[in-house]
Amino acid sequence: QINKMFGTVVVGVGIAGLARIRDLMNPMPSSPSEHLKLFGFVSRRSFGNINEVKQISLEDALRSKEIHAAFISTENRSHEETIRMFLEAGKHVLVEYPMALSAKVAHELWEMAEQKDKVLHVEHIELLTEEYKQLKKEVAGKDLVKGTLHFTGSVLDENKTGFPAFSGIARLTWLIDLFGDLTVTSATREKQKDKNYSRMTVHLQTANKKPLTWIEERGPGMRREKKINFCFTSGCLENFPQAPRSAVGLFMQDQNLFAKKLLGQVSKEELAAEKWRILRCLDLAEEIQQHCEQPEKICS
Repeated sequence: QINKMFGTVVVGVGIAGLARIRDLMNPMPSSPSEHLKLFGFVSRRSFGNINEVKQISLEDALRSKEIHAAFISTENRSHEETIRMFLEAGKHVLVEYPMALSAKVAHELWEMAEQKDKVLHVEHIELLTEEYKQLKKEVAGKDLVKGTLHFTGSVLDENKTGFPAFSGIARLTWLIDLFGDLTVTSATREKQKDKNYSRMTVHLQTANKKPLTWIEERGPGMRREKKINFCFTSGCLENFPQAPRSAVGLFMQDQNLFAKKLLGQVSKEELAAEKWRILRCLDLAEEIQQHCEQPEKICS
C-alpha cells in the first residue's frame, strides 16, 4: 500500500466542497493524504474549472477507472442517492454528516459498503475540534448527575437539511461520545412558522439513568453557539475549557483519517466503535423525530 494512490472526486462545491478541493490540492507533507489525488469535481452548476481542478460529469466520475473514492459534500437530502451511486460503482465514499436522513437507509448503505468491501466514512469534524478534545479530557472519569447541551443557530431550509435531529446530529454525537450510550425518554418541538423559529427539546438518559437535555434552537439572526451545563458529583462545568487553535484544519484532519482507512491503517476495533456510534446516533435521531411528530396525546 506504500505507493498506492487513490484517485478522488469531490461532489458538490458548497463551503465544505470547496474546503475539500483546497485540502486535496494541498495535502499535508508526509501525511496519509498524500495518497489521494484529485481528478475533478462534480456539480449541478457549471463552473468550468476551480483552481486548476476540472469539472467532470457525474457519469464520468462513476465510470472512471482512475477514480477510486468520492468526497460527497452535497446537501443532506441528496446524500443517500449519491452514496448509493458511488458504492454501486465500486468507489469508496467520504460523506459529510448526516450520512442519511433515515436510520433504515443508513444501515442499508453501511451494509452495502461492507458487501462491496468499500470504505464508507462519515465526516465528524465536531469531534476533532480542540474545544471538544479539551472538553472530553475535562469530563473523563467524572460522575454525571445531569447535563444540558444547548445549540443555537440561524435558520435552515429543512427541505434540504432534514429534520433538526438529523441536521443537528453533531450535538448527539458529542453527548454519546462523552457519556456513552443514551436512550430517548421524550422529545418535543416548537415551531413558529411566521417567525421562522424552531426549538427542539430532547430528554435523554445515560445507561445509569442520569438525565441529559439537548436543545436545538434556530431562528433569524441567532448566533451560532453551544452552551453547556454538565453537573458532576464533583461540581458543574458551565464553560468550555480554554483550548489552543489547532495547527491542522478540521477537514484536513478528517481527510487524513479517511486516507488512513483506505490504506488499511485503522484498527478493526476503532472501525467497529465508529460504526456503532454513527449508526446509534442516526437510530436516536430517527426516534427523536418520531417523538416530535406524534400528535399531542390528549389526556382525559
